Amino acid sequence: MHARPVRSAVALAVAAAGTLTWAPAASAEPTEPTPSASAVPAETPAPDAGSVEITTKDTAGDVLPGAVFLLLDSAGQEAGSGRTDTQGKLTFPGLAPGVYRLKETASGSPLHDVVADQDVIVTPGSTTRLTITDPFKAAKVLLQARDDKTGKLLAGATVNIGSGDKTLLTLTTGSNGTASGKLAINSRTGSHFWAKQVKAPAGYNIYKPSKEFETKPGDPVTVTITNAKTATTLPPTEKPTAKPAQKPSDKPSPSQYGEDQDAPAPSASHTPTADETASSTPAPASAASLAHTGADATPWLIGSAGALIATGASAVAIARRRRTDNSTGDGSAES
Repeated sequence: MHARPVRSAVALAVAAAGTLTWAPAASAEPTEPTPSASAVPAETPAPDAGSVEITTKDTAGDVLPGAVFLLLDSAGQEAGSGRTDTQGKLTFPGLAPGVYRLKETASGSPLHDVVADQDVIVTPGSTTRLTITDPFKAAKVLLQARDDKTGKLLAGATVNIGSGDKTLLTLTTGSNGTASGKLAINSRTGSHFWAKQVKAPAGYNIYKPSKEFETKPGDPVTVTITNAKTATTLPPTEKPTAKPAQKPSDKPSPSQYGEDQDAPAPSASHTPTADETASSTPAPASAASLAHTGADATPWLIGSAGALIATGASAVAIARRRRTDNSTGDGSAES
């Protein structure tokens, strides 16, 4: 009960002396202990608070330590940030219920890419667990089409690139003879691919073999297809025919009517006469005879010549006989 008067007296004495130093006076009462920082109770989270727990892996199933994440509330303010541990885990505790935006700012690995931003819903008194799968960095493919002789880059070459029985990428070379794209990789050690040309540049043969290659995450790779020019074949030269085809004449040939038969004269109106009509319609040939041709006149000519020769020989013989008779008659008369 006497502590207060003593302290007041000390304070008055210090003030009178003009001293600014503080020297506590001895007292029989124990001094009150100063609370430490560790003893200050932590802020008690609201009873409806929730949390977000993240596990980070790659497409091969391996955990990814060192991945960095940022959590934003609905107003775009930072609600938490951190890095995954050796087990690929990270937890954001004490979050008010609501919708948050999760951003991965670094994968923690030179072989992996970060995932796209996503929304996370926090419910009262529960933990929202997420598994984040970071993809391997895609391989960068450069396609070139070249002339197999000169090495000139060629435009218009289309190539399919795939793995197994699946086509993953189709590239067509542009005016500079090249094309580029990205190939997904599913292993740290790389993946195996094939390249097959499906369309050749204009004026070139298609490159039929399939090219095989391997590449690792993030690595550049160049695929070169060589094309040979299409062989040019000259068109065959046409040989002239022996004789040009003769235009049929309206005038009938002598063989058509025989040598001793006169051809009918065409009418002024070019209307076929009765003789022309009859001659133009062939008579049916008998089964035992051949078709008549202009050569049928030959036996008749030979027969006529033979008859003339026989007639001439008879005439000569008769003339000689008459001379003989005349000579005989003259002699007998003279005797």
